[in-house]
Amino acid sequence: MSTSSVDLARPAARARPKLPSLPRPRVGLRALSPLALLILWQAASSAGVLPERLLASPATVASTAITLTREGTLGEAAAISLQRAVIGFLIGAAAGLVLALLAGLSRLGESIVDPPMQMLRALPLFGLIPLFILWFGIGETPKVVLVAFGVFFPIYLNTYSGIRGVDAGLAEVGQVLRLGRTALIRHIVLPGALPQTLVGLRQSLGTAWLALIVAEQINASSGLGFMINDAREFLRIDIVVVGLLVYAILGLATDALVRLLERRALSWRRGLLGT
Repeated sequence: MSTSSVDLARPAARARPKLPSLPRPRVGLRALSPLALLILWQAASSAGVLPERLLASPATVASTAITLTREGTLGEAAAISLQRAVIGFLIGAAAGLVLALLAGLSRLGESIVDPPMQMLRALPLFGLIPLFILWFGIGETPKVVLVAFGVFFPIYLNTYSGIRGVDAGLAEVGQVLRLGRTALIRHIVLPGALPQTLVGLRQSLGTAWLALIVAEQINASSGLGFMINDAREFLRIDIVVVGLLVYAILGLATDALVRLLERRALSWRRGLLGT
């Protein structure tokens, strides 16, 4: 090939079409709408449109949160709830990943594992609470099991779907490169399924906190759910709101951690939004 033909080929090789990346919203802009809602909430409470007996004002909620923090009540309750959520999440995520790998990587595993999984996921999560109490009593075990059960299915379904959805062309590339089955799974199948697995991870975190809220308000003697339930008995709306806000903050914090993991793990795949 002549030098002139090589020079002509170089611009064509460099001229790859790229999708335009939309600018990321700044942190300050993302905080505007929550701040506006907070101001409207306080204004409605101060004007009497929103009575304290229905919903405590932000100023009252902040004062109550400071008092509970100083007393140590809020920190202790949050720590207990976080411990339950972490234990249940780890158990459910581990079980979901293992069974998804068995079902996704083998036809035999799919035939054995997937049918009962599809049957179990149709069961109402919170309808299992009486059964868990009968099986495990009223201690910590039913609460952790309920969280694990809620975490399990989003992880399983998304990981299984991600494995089955890997492009067959990539497998053909692996065969051309003479990759063995283990290397094919490690370098092509699992990385290809990772985006879908991380989606399931984020979904499972939301389900974990939802399951924990319900579990802690049934036969619990500690945790945020117990604090909220106890406050309800004494009509302390401010404490109820504080507890719900702490749940929300913990949920947002864990979701932010997964988003950070997703950004780092999928740095090779930039979408239209540049995320």
